[in-house]
Amino acid sequence: MHTTELDPTLSNTLSGNGQPGLSLVIGNKNYSSWSMRPWVALTAFGIPFHEVRVLLDMPDTAARIADYSGAGRVPVLVAGEMTIWDSLAICEYVAEQFPDKHLWPADVAARAMARSVSAEMHSGFPGLRNAMSMNIKASLPGRGRTTEAQGDIGRVCEIWEECLSRFGHHQFLFGDFSIADAFYAPVVMRFKTYGVSLAPALQAYCERVLAHPAVARWVREALAETEVAAKHDDDLPK
Repeated sequence: MHTTELDPTLSNTLSGNGQPGLSLVIGNKNYSSWSMRPWVALTAFGIPFHEVRVLLDMPDTAARIADYSGAGRVPVLVAGEMTIWDSLAICEYVAEQFPDKHLWPADVAARAMARSVSAEMHSGFPGLRNAMSMNIKASLPGRGRTTEAQGDIGRVCEIWEECLSRFGHHQFLFGDFSIADAFYAPVVMRFKTYGVSLAPALQAYCERVLAHPAVARWVREALAETEVAAKHDDDLPK
């Protein structure tokens, strides 16, 4: 456990507004793509939180997660008496609590599209998830290319191309880094692990995501983990 606090003045802001401190319950950084999304979003925008890491595939994993949420999954955000146990709901809650941080794009059309592509990532792409699970430490070029995964890769590329051309101005999906980029950051990790070939503009986008301080920090800490989740490793494509 440790505290992530890029902007210490926000602690005083929280106290001054009567808002409780935030605790984010996550899984192993090497494997937990759902945990990565809100962690990256909060870290990228300098929102302080206390990190609670629950190791996956351990005898006490279910019991430890149940201490925070009956849903039985990470991530979970604890905010005083409230518990938010879904990655998109966590990001929406934080965006509401810190409107001055602009976690979503300010432009109405861009914000609507950002929410749409984030929701699509949240609810879709089963082929990509099943065939190419996130494992930051692994290098598996060419593996996991099921028909379903290839279809999902194509759809992700369509989304990125449209967002970057309409709103991104060759930076992040909507210009400035947003929740949408945090939601696709685990896909960037997958594309790197499995050596997915991309058009130059999309590869450049992936490099910008990887270089973002919040993403780079998650990757560093994932690479430093010594724990292994055997089931997750066993599920990697051979």
